[in-house]
This record gives sequence, structure tokens and C-alpha cells, in this order.
Amino acid sequence: MHFITGKHIERRTFLKGMGATIGLPMLDAMTPAGRARASSTDQPKRLVCIEEVHGVAGCNDWASSQHLFAPETVGRDFELLPGNVLASLEPHRDDLTIVSNTDVRMAEAFTPPEIGGDHFRSSAVFLTQSHPKQTQGSDLMVGTSLDQIHAQRFGQDTVLPSLQLCIEPTDKGGGCDYNYSCSYTDSISWSSPETPLPMIRSPRAAFDLLFGAGGTEEERALRRRTHSSILDWVAREVAHLKREVGVMDRQRIDRYLGSVREIERRIQMIEGRNNSGEPRDLPGAPPGVPDSFSEHMQLMFDLQVLAFETDITRVTAFKTGRDASNRTFPESGSDRGFHPASHHGGREERILEFNKICQYRVSQLAYFVERLKTTADVDGTLLDNTVVLWGSPMGDANLHNHRRCPLIFLGGGNGVLDGGTHYKAPDGTPMANVFLTLLHRLGHEDLRSFGDSTGEFLL
Repeated sequence: MHFITGKHIERRTFLKGMGATIGLPMLDAMTPAGRARASSTDQPKRLVCIEEVHGVAGCNDWASSQHLFAPETVGRDFELLPGNVLASLEPHRDDLTIVSNTDVRMAEAFTPPEIGGDHFRSSAVFLTQSHPKQTQGSDLMVGTSLDQIHAQRFGQDTVLPSLQLCIEPTDKGGGCDYNYSCSYTDSISWSSPETPLPMIRSPRAAFDLLFGAGGTEEERALRRRTHSSILDWVAREVAHLKREVGVMDRQRIDRYLGSVREIERRIQMIEGRNNSGEPRDLPGAPPGVPDSFSEHMQLMFDLQVLAFETDITRVTAFKTGRDASNRTFPESGSDRGFHPASHHGGREERILEFNKICQYRVSQLAYFVERLKTTADVDGTLLDNTVVLWGSPMGDANLHNHRRCPLIFLGGGNGVLDGGTHYKAPDGTPMANVFLTLLHRLGHEDLRSFGDSTGEFLL
């Protein structure tokens, strides 16, 4: 760590020791004396892309009439009914932008051999809005994903241009059903039309990636056996830094390092519990993967917050499920498997049962929004400078269709979105039109098209 005492600390200053590397949050000492803070055009425009597989119950014909996803009212006076899948986001409605009635036609079958393979190509389509080539070989072809377009232009100055995370296993490799490579099913991030990026499922692996926890596997193993903290390895650097900054910065450093330690402690507790020999709800999952969906989601959200807070990365992609998953979610109030529940046959009581699962899964977003909203950033909060994109490439999973797909945004992204509005697209509008508009507002004005876009969408 190198900085001039009492004058200025570089934004990307790291505490280093014994292989550990810990970035710092935004401090007053990182703004040179006499220099104004960056203008809104210079502030980071962070992007989070979250995929929900299987669509949501509210995209079924009957459920649409009950407004279980799209509110009845368009504009700023929309109402989220108690059964709406977004009801848990009501406290954050001013930061919520709903876009209903867009289609993901590129996930549909184009030829007879592709019929029935929706679950095995949809994830690859979500952020690329391009149609995958049907193959189980290495000759993959789909498109460059939205998150990677943003990372390739605006993420190259950060330690990690982007971060890819997931909740369910994505390690099958080889071929999946309907003659599709599992690569299409396992990743939503594509750095080129031929190159899917691997996604990290283990919170421990993500933590070690972000904080360089130990120079060697032996050092990491020793730290885990002794339950020592990564902070112990940088204690001298922390003490030195705190002598050189003001009172407010010292408090920010303490709060931030407390958050790092709390996440580390939670991971250690999960590993200890899962290595105890007690039966697990997720047999075969790595020790660092929680059995609880909520616990896993919150850890992954917290890791993204830390990555943004320290400017380690500005772009993340998060795959919260795997198509055709039979996982159950007891905390939702339903005991049905996720995939079987999505095939509700159009029966009202079974649609509502599937909706319980959808509401539970979407409710995890409220935790993330609150964390972003309460974490300070340049001239505001992380949520002020972040766009969180959540959606699905599937609409009514019972029919495997890709019409009226769910899509929302959370956060402002430095003026990219106003929030508090429901937009209903004209029938037949590609979701790619919304993504093209988003990319333009994020600084990609020279991009003329994206996926199967036909033009911009008025947001």
C-alpha cells in the first residue's frame, strides 16, 4: 500500500499480507484536497444481471388477468397486489421499474429438431437475445451477452472486469438434452458468441477470488483449520492506514472490515455445519454451499456489495437457478419441486401454488436492494449508481413459451432510470429493444442493435 500521508489515497488501494488482498471502500481521503468530486457522468455505472429460470406464474393467461406480475395500471400509479410476484419490493417501489409484455423470440424453436428444447437453450438467450446453434460439440454459437458488452468497455480498469455467480450446479459438461451443449444451460455470460464464462457457485470460492485469501492452497487450508480470519493477515496494514486518515474514514474502514469478517464467519459456520456428518438437504453440494436458498442468495448478494464497495468489479451476472431443476423451497410454503410446479396445466389452484415459489424466490431481491441502498458510494449510495436487471427468458413455463416474459430494473444507475414506473410494451416487442436502450444509456451510444432488436424502447 502506497500513499502520501495526509494528502491523497488512490481509489484502488489494497491492503496486502500473506497472499490476502483486501480492497477499500470509498473514503474521504480518496478525494484529493481542493478537487471536486467526480461529476455524474464520471461516476461508475454498475450493472447487475440476474436470471430467473422458468418465468413466473404471473405470465400465464389467467394469472395475467389477476395481475400476478404486470400491474393493471401503466405509469407511476401502479399497484402491487398481495399476490403479485413483486409484492415484496413494494417498500422499494421508487427504485423499481417494471417492463411488461416483451418477448424473447430467440429462445423459441426455429426448426423441428429444436422443439421441446426450451429449457436447454433459454439461459444462453437471456442476456444475448440471440438464438443458440444446436450442438453438443465445441462449435458453440449464440451471441455476446449484455453484461460482457458493458464489462469489455467499462470494466477493464477494475481488478475483475466482471464476476459471474450462480446458485445451482453448472458442472455437468458435455451434452444436455435435445442435442444442446450444457454450456448453453450452465452460463448466462458470453464474452463472445463462442465463449461462455464459468459461474461460481461456492461463496468460499467467490470470497477467495475477491480477497485473494492466501497465496497458496496450503495457506488457505491452514487458515480454515485454525479458523483464523483473513483480516489477521493484514492487521499491520490496517493499523498503519487508520493512523493516516480522519475519524470518519476510520469509522468507514471499521464498518467495512466488520462486514468482511461477518461474511467470512458465516462461510466458516456453513462449512463447519456441512462437514459435521449430519444429513444435508443438498446432498453432494460442496461444503461451502448453504442448504438454505435464502442463506445462499444473501451471501452471494453480500459478496457483490463488497465487490462494488471496493470497486473490485462493476459488472456481475447472477444465475439463481438451473432450468428443469426439481429443487424444493420449504420456506415458500410449497412442497412441490420447482420444475414440476411450473407445469401447472393452467389450473388456477396449481398456478397459485407455483406463485408461492415465485414470490419466495423474487423476495430475495428485497434484501439485495436494501444492502445496496444502505451502502455509501460516490455522492450517494451503491443503489444510486447501479442498475439491477432481473428477468427471465421464459414467460409461461407450463407451455415453454417466451412471450410476455418478466423483466424489471432496480436502482438508478446515475440517472439511467427514474424508477417508480410500470411500462407495458406493445404486443410483439422484443426484450432486446429494452436491452438496447439500457446499453445506450449506460454509455454504449454507438451500438446500433442488440440481438433481435428492432429499435429502442421508450423508458
